[in-house]
Amino acid sequence: MWRLCWLVDEAAGSGRMVAEFQRFSPVERVIDLPGGPLHIWHPPDIDALIDVAAFEADERIPYWANVWESALVLAEDLANSVGNGLSLLELGCGLGLPALVAARQGFFVTATDYEEAALEGVRFNAAVNGLAGQVTTRVLDWRSPEPVGVFERVVAADVLYEQHHAAALAAAIDLLLAPDGLALVADPGRLKAEAFPPACQARGLVVETEPARRPRGAIRKLLEHMELTGRRSGFQPRPHPSRARCACASRRRAARRGSRSDDPRPSRARVFPRPLLGRW
Repeated sequence: MWRLCWLVDEAAGSGRMVAEFQRFSPVERVIDLPGGPLHIWHPPDIDALIDVAAFEADERIPYWANVWESALVLAEDLANSVGNGLSLLELGCGLGLPALVAARQGFFVTATDYEEAALEGVRFNAAVNGLAGQVTTRVLDWRSPEPVGVFERVVAADVLYEQHHAAALAAAIDLLLAPDGLALVADPGRLKAEAFPPACQARGLVVETEPARRPRGAIRKLLEHMELTGRRSGFQPRPHPSRARCACASRRRAARRGSRSDDPRPSRARVFPRPLLGRW
């Protein structure tokens, strides 16, 4: 706890931010990304934050309190992009890992969530990582968003939980994406998310779906673990490229079957307001 206080006091220069987010007794997670690691502090126990009344009234579960695999994949994509001052909006940001990466890459970032506690976490983590003042936070429910302007980039990770969310997210992107903009949505392959591309196309948005993949950091750690286990047992694992090619082939076969429900790797969909002219 002492180290946490020292980090935040030095980064934020304000006791208010300590009081805001420290009530959750956050713990640190170091996330390796292109361009360098980010230190993300998050509540240690999501279950302890569940409010039954809030769930019954509005389907609210504190998913914001963790960094999910889809957010890691989206953050890795953003870490390989160049912002050059482009405006970027994150919907359902949770702790805002993609938003923080985008700010570090030079985007002009607005992170939104319908949970004020999540935005406290974004501000807290922005300060810890030397990004204070580079991320604007705003309460926004993307299921029925108010007009807040348009953005050249709109991103979201792991937000399609319910059947009606696909149409709602497509409507939000249609409202908030600039005419020459690009949206990037990452999802872990839920069946309910399969309605998202058709919902976008119904609004005249162009969708390009990319193959599912695991976060690169997770793959690296898995391979390191397999190699360590192999050395202990005398087993010699296959070279990394063979394993990667097999994974790609499996993803292509799953795509042809039209279902990713058994594939834990997040997939990404790029959404354009007009026919594809370029990539980030």
